[in-house]
Amino acid sequence: MACKITVMSFHTVAVSVGVLVVMMMHLQGLEAQQQPLVKGLSWNYYESRCPKLESIIRKQMEKVIKKDVGLAAALLRVHFHDCFVQGCEGSVLLDGSASGPVDSEKTAPPNLSLRGFDVIEDLRRMVHKQCGAGSVSCSDITAIVARDAIVLTGGPEYNVPVGRRDGITFATRNATLANLPSPFVPTGTLLTTLAGKGFDATEAVALSGAHTIGVAHCTSFTQRLYPTQDTTMDKTFANNLKVVCPTSNTNATTFLDIRSQNVFDNKYYVDLMNKQGVLTSDQDLYTDKRTRAIVTSFAVNQTLFFEKFVDVMVKMGQMQVLTGTQGEIRNTCSKQNSNGAVISTVIADHDMDNVASF
Repeated sequence: MACKITVMSFHTVAVSVGVLVVMMMHLQGLEAQQQPLVKGLSWNYYESRCPKLESIIRKQMEKVIKKDVGLAAALLRVHFHDCFVQGCEGSVLLDGSASGPVDSEKTAPPNLSLRGFDVIEDLRRMVHKQCGAGSVSCSDITAIVARDAIVLTGGPEYNVPVGRRDGITFATRNATLANLPSPFVPTGTLLTTLAGKGFDATEAVALSGAHTIGVAHCTSFTQRLYPTQDTTMDKTFANNLKVVCPTSNTNATTFLDIRSQNVFDNKYYVDLMNKQGVLTSDQDLYTDKRTRAIVTSFAVNQTLFFEKFVDVMVKMGQMQVLTGTQGEIRNTCSKQNSNGAVISTVIADHDMDNVASF
């Protein structure tokens, strides 16, 4: 269970009106029109074949989040981890082959802490019961679930382009590690990694805003506390983190956003301005001159953050999708329909130091 940190005191960062105007003009100039759709995807793909799809998912997600609000961040994270490795084709949902050692996305170190797979499978079962076997892909369900997780915790409503098909193979451990940004990386590395996937600096900062909900394990940030404290971390905040994580390998978690846990808003960016970001990859967004103004703009304007976040989520959700006759629509999200064996190789270790930041 995540421990709540109460910061007894923090400084408020003042921003001049002139600076804000410049930043707002800059970001508004970057504002993109609605993301173009990848060929094969559409806004109304299931209008005739499964018209109740989104209502089925929303009603069930309301029950899921009411029972365990922490699943909102977990299910959003599943979508992130799926899309960044091999594209948004549901490969992270696949179990390994039935025989021999397993080397799959799901068992790679960054994904060992993922949860919510049962929620997606339950929804697949409900949807297929309503609309027929093979009617809706697991990857489309995952994308819609991520959107609902955002909305049901206070975030923006938006339409999800659909029509994805499911992949039939998963990525290897090494491929997974290579494609998921680590919580330890500085902004320069994060920007380079995301630029390679087609995201600019504003989009990178917006994507990081997903950390307004969710938790981090002590091992993801205690290198900022021990043996010496990171100078970019507020002292009171650091002392509170040390209570949660008295040693560098304590098995505990803390909320990523100390101001509004389990609420999808812009307070995560306010945390960063006050040197209260938990992860290195988060706090460095405000330390780095290339992204500081973007963080500030999102911190003072939630509407702007929501607009940019929706835009980049739609863009991310179309990464390397399979459509048409590509892939398949799985009858079970964790298994291929075909009889072919999924690639399986030995995993050398489960080094949790490589857990991803997204």
